[in-house]
Amino acid sequence: MIPRYSRPEMVSIWEPQTRFKIWFEIEAHAADALAELGVIPKDAARTIWAKAKDAVFNVERIDEIERETKHDVIAFLTHLAEIVGPEARFVHQGMTSSDVLDTCLNVQLARAADILIADVDKVLAALKTRAFEHKMTPTIGRSHGIHAEPVTFGLKLAYAYAEFTRAKERLIAARKEIATCAISGAVGTFAQIDPRVEAHVAKAMGLTVEPISTQVIPRDRHAMFFAT
Repeated sequence: MIPRYSRPEMVSIWEPQTRFKIWFEIEAHAADALAELGVIPKDAARTIWAKAKDAVFNVERIDEIERETKHDVIAFLTHLAEIVGPEARFVHQGMTSSDVLDTCLNVQLARAADILIADVDKVLAALKTRAFEHKMTPTIGRSHGIHAEPVTFGLKLAYAYAEFTRAKERLIAARKEIATCAISGAVGTFAQIDPRVEAHVAKAMGLTVEPISTQVIPRDRHAMFFAT
């Protein structure tokens, strides 16, 4: 992001440290579910959280590992193992990289949308106040791009209020569309992981379960989001 045009709260969502924190949370919540299902030891799941929940991930170290492994998620998991220790061998069982990458991206997009929706609420409040304030303020109306009959400035602000209301509805719909989670393993078949793990992670991360996924979350969701 270009610093001069970016707000700290939005920048924070897309920083590497935040991304790795979300990756960890996805992996740790999955470990919790696997432990409840008896796939991994419950002590291991507790240790994963205890050792890494407050960790500051070393971005330079992860980049260093990735230069060797040529794989971003393996690089992260290798670094996570350096933090967690032997119990890290229970992390990521039955999962595929896209489970982490796509679910994380959707968490980030949903958080970004929340900021934008809150901003639109502020715009709507300001427009409503000013529309009533200028209810009787005369201004020129336009037809075919030229001066026409007089209207009020409040009416013009009301036009904007209605437009931003529709924009907010579209943004809310886009957020709902993108806020899905896929923890379905290689090619999305659940062959190596129980669907209950996906349901647990989705709930923990504030998402809904992706009904049908392949290796990735369907990209029409992203197309709809970015077109909004």
